[in-house]
Amino acid sequence: MGVNPTVYELDHDPRGEEIEKALTRLLGNSASVPVVFIGGKLIGAMERVMASHISGTLVPLLKEAGALWL
Repeated sequence: MGVNPTVYELDHDPRGEEIEKALTRLLGNSASVPVVFIGGKLIGAMERVMASHISGTLVPLLKEAGALWL
């Protein structure tokens, strides 16, 4: 889609373990990483991103975040 994501490698971040624990609390029992945020909003894991794409809600989210210009 031409979107350039910012990727945070938690295993390279001194606070990575703390961040991963916080994500686990936010997401419940599902795997905490990798996880996607768009415009600061937690979307979820990759299956949630794909579901958003299939349902047609991904492009509006990307546009609203200023990440996609169509």
